[in-house]
Amino acid sequence: MSEMLVAIWRYRFFVLSSIRNDLRSRFARSKLGAAWMILQPLAQVAIYSLVLSRIMAAKLPGIDSRYAYSLYLLSGMVAWSLFAEITSRSLTVFVDNGSMLKKIVFPRVCLPLIVVGSALVNNLLLFVVTIIVFAVLGQMPSAQVLWVPVLMLCTVAFSLGLGLLLGVLNVFIRDINQFMSVVLQLWFWLTPIVYMTTIIPPAMMPAMHLNPMYWIVTEYQGVLVYGHSPNLLALLPMLGCSALLLLMGLLVFRRAAADMVDVL
Repeated sequence: MSEMLVAIWRYRFFVLSSIRNDLRSRFARSKLGAAWMILQPLAQVAIYSLVLSRIMAAKLPGIDSRYAYSLYLLSGMVAWSLFAEITSRSLTVFVDNGSMLKKIVFPRVCLPLIVVGSALVNNLLLFVVTIIVFAVLGQMPSAQVLWVPVLMLCTVAFSLGLGLLLGVLNVFIRDINQFMSVVLQLWFWLTPIVYMTTIIPPAMMPAMHLNPMYWIVTEYQGVLVYGHSPNLLALLPMLGCSALLLLMGLLVFRRAAADMVDVL
């Protein structure tokens, strides 16, 4: 582990420059450029709001605003977009960079870190726009918004652990990528983003609590929409799950690193 951390530190400028190049290349020929990083999730929020706001607005307690459901939805999307981008891009990061892995000698663990860095930049921009949208709609977030970076780190830890493990396995079993694309779609709807926890039957709540993203999304919503401090004790099981996934991912990565280039 210490050798891996030392290698990452030595290649820190490679990671930073790769993050910058990744952001540039994604929107190289786009007129709006990086604006698409925030326009896409905002458009998704707008669509859900138009379709579901009349149904959900009456069931959103504690918020006296005609835009309450949109604010609730946007806060959940900030959390989900970070998780989904890191996980989905980590799934294929080794496969997508197979030619580079064969030609250039560098710590392969840098690739997931580049994904995380790029996703964090995207999410920070979305978060800033979210604060602006909240202000425009007449609901300035409270000082509890300062907890959001902590929640982002929790989300990154879980996403990186899951993404690294699946990314290594995907090199050898390409069906994992196709399977996870379906799982992520289902996972989105099993997480209270477009609906409130108040409409979930009590009998289903124990199963809902097994969803790690339930905890992180509800904490985002509590901080941004309701102005509550996060329940750090409630996040401990998720952080434990994140640590376990990250450890498993690193162990699988170290054992498979020598064979990945041959398979690619």
